[in-house]
Amino acid sequence: MNRHRTSPRPCPTTRTRLAAGDRTRAVTAGIDGTLAGMDAADWAAREALRRGVPLRLLHVAADQDHQSRIRRAGPADRARGVLDRAAITLSYVHPALRIHAQQPSGPTAAALLAAAADAETLVLGSRSPAGFGGFLVGSVASAVAARAERPVVLVRAGECPEDAHVPDTDGGPSRSTPYRPVVLALDLPLPAEELLGYAFDAAAVRGAPLHVLHVWTVPPLDACAPGRAVPDVLAEREEDARRELAAELLPWRRAYPATKVVERVRSGRTGHHVLKAATGASLLVVGRRAQAGPRLGGTADSAVRHVACPVAVVPHG
Repeated sequence: MNRHRTSPRPCPTTRTRLAAGDRTRAVTAGIDGTLAGMDAADWAAREALRRGVPLRLLHVAADQDHQSRIRRAGPADRARGVLDRAAITLSYVHPALRIHAQQPSGPTAAALLAAAADAETLVLGSRSPAGFGGFLVGSVASAVAARAERPVVLVRAGECPEDAHVPDTDGGPSRSTPYRPVVLALDLPLPAEELLGYAFDAAAVRGAPLHVLHVWTVPPLDACAPGRAVPDVLAEREEDARRELAAELLPWRRAYPATKVVERVRSGRTGHHVLKAATGASLLVVGRRAQAGPRLGGTADSAVRHVACPVAVVPHG
């Protein structure tokens, strides 16, 4: 992909291109029999319905030798039971949803990465202990989010359908009110077509506004030219950042005219501003470099550990 700062041309949405090129893509949920896994599967079911694609449930069974399979019910049998119970439950709650179940064996991370390669989105659960608002991310979920070829969404334990919607007129939870905003953390000038496409699609299928946050770095004092006042330099940098963000978003605004876009430019610590912007969001979208390495870093790592709403980690560049 071209790494120069060129904005994408107005084109069919990412969702439209996928539908035209590969109609078999599904939202895939990795489940493990826990309540956190079931919360993630229910979120994945609702996302599949929003996007008009099937749901694929995946439970990885550990390898087992032949004698063990003869003596007792092993991982494969337990995995099938987990899949069957999840499929029955979700079919009852979402009768219009097409559900497929798969039961690969082998190392869990490898199986999830293979499943993610042809998924619309891979959804995984994250446990959160009492009194903690963010994610307790396991090694498998973290490794998969850092290496998957497709977007990975981490859903916190206890996530409910009402969490994605604004309160009703009495301040109570609701499933029928409008969606809360989708928030995108955008790092310019990195190439970000995949990231922008995913975020705009997510907002469009929800009918939600998209809040795009760009945090620029305050230059050191010795970087200011002699004779120039520091406030003038900072004001100039902020104006440059606003122009750059507006230029990046312009073709996407044209491609998604029905989506309300709110641009936010801030300076300082990215993690702080991302956490603040994601408060009250239905979904946070963050990017990671496609070839960055085996672990999440920077903004993505901070987001999946501290943001309470579901977090989509999108490979790009």
